[in-house]
Amino acid sequence: MEIIDNKALQFVTKKYQQIKALIPCSEVIEVRGDKAKMLVRWGDDEAKVLRNLGIKDVPHPILGKYKWAGVYEPFAHQKATAAFLATHPRAFCFNEAGTGKTSACAWAADYLMRKGHVKRVLVVCPVSIMDTAWRADLFRTVMHRTVAIAMGSREKREAIVAGDYEFVIINFDGVKVVRAALAAGGFDLIIIDEGNAVKSVSTDRWKALASLVESDTRIWLLTGTPASQSPVDAYGLARLVNPSAVPRFFGAFRDQVMVKLTQYKYVPRVDSKDIVFKVLQPAIRFTKEECLDLPDMLYTTREVPLTKQQKHYYELVRKHMVATAAGEEITAINAATLLNKLLQISASCVYSADKEVVEFDMTSRFNELMDVINGTEHKVIVFVPYRHVINRLEDSLTKEGVTYGSLHGGVPAGQRADVVKAFQTEDNPRVILAHPAAVAHGLTLTRADTVVWWGPTPSAELYLQGNSRAHRAGQTNKVTIVRIQGSPVEKRMYDMLDNKVDIHQHLVDLYRQEVE
Repeated sequence: MEIIDNKALQFVTKKYQQIKALIPCSEVIEVRGDKAKMLVRWGDDEAKVLRNLGIKDVPHPILGKYKWAGVYEPFAHQKATAAFLATHPRAFCFNEAGTGKTSACAWAADYLMRKGHVKRVLVVCPVSIMDTAWRADLFRTVMHRTVAIAMGSREKREAIVAGDYEFVIINFDGVKVVRAALAAGGFDLIIIDEGNAVKSVSTDRWKALASLVESDTRIWLLTGTPASQSPVDAYGLARLVNPSAVPRFFGAFRDQVMVKLTQYKYVPRVDSKDIVFKVLQPAIRFTKEECLDLPDMLYTTREVPLTKQQKHYYELVRKHMVATAAGEEITAINAATLLNKLLQISASCVYSADKEVVEFDMTSRFNELMDVINGTEHKVIVFVPYRHVINRLEDSLTKEGVTYGSLHGGVPAGQRADVVKAFQTEDNPRVILAHPAAVAHGLTLTRADTVVWWGPTPSAELYLQGNSRAHRAGQTNKVTIVRIQGSPVEKRMYDMLDNKVDIHQHLVDLYRQEVE
């Protein structure tokens, strides 16, 4: 298959008579026995006809006729992903985390909008990536399109959905809140990111989303880990995107992929992976290892809002900071003390004056961490700035069945060495929970391809050195750095760390920013 002047496709085929009859803009150049060399106009309709005739490797016109919008030149795998999505009205994208799925979706959607195939796009995703991933990436790629996030009260969400926005971003639970407005919103493309959130057909999330899907609705479902926990997880995903591939009832599919051992215990069948692969089609997948053109380190931010309880205590401390700023000279010492309280609250536990620990609900932040862990096939380093939070995470990971090792000042040197050795040479532990100061220098943890910061460290050196535990000699994969944030002070500190600013030297400035 050869592209001629970005206008036509030239190839040899046995089906030249069918093609000539179905595609007016085609020409038989030369007949060779039962085959012929043909020249066919390279357009959307022509490419679709050729694919329907079983002509393989027909390149999508987006690859040659689309001016890739935005401030960045797309990587080769992003172009391939965008072409695949533009080709298939209903499709799965299983590209690994950190490979730029959102940008590929944006370009594909923009192309279809330019061609008149799509009018409005609904993006359904977790709260944590609505702004930091989706709105940010849409602004960098298709900034000529109008974008809004449907958050807040029912009335506010409905006003945004009814507005004149080409891209509307909403969280999973928000779909149920304004389901009627979304159904009337004219969305002809639905992009579902972190699709495992709707893997179960019995949940309100799945039912609300499924009610929006008409026979002609385009759906692209994104997840880096399809059916990672169990083969039955594929059922809900397939029912949304490719319903004809699975039985109407869940029990029938479960019997296809699982064997019943006892009344309550099932185990996967030997051929369950083949069945899951078959039902989750059409699909495309790129791993970070395959994306040879990716930068060495990828940075992403997950926004996890503070709970009501955290917000209450956060404001109490901040108001005390305002009063202090008005009544006495602010030094680095008292600025550090008060800012640290805000960081502790954000991280889900705060130390009182008598060294007692007050715990806050960390469910949302932990769920976000689990999404990151489940989103990679490799190991993960989690940097946690507070010992008590590490202890809580140990309990939570144990309940989730995730193997871990801990590295902090309370772990003896010999035990630390054993943890590092096992992490580098054995299958378990899969996760290391580490205090930044305990592993910032000297250690090699290249079995991990993902580094998560539960909260920021005030030291630019510890931040850079911590990221380098995975990104160093011996690393064979691309490394993703994930920053979890939920409060203004965390965001400001990450911004300073990204600019290699040592926060210890700018505590007073940071204090005044928070006060103001």
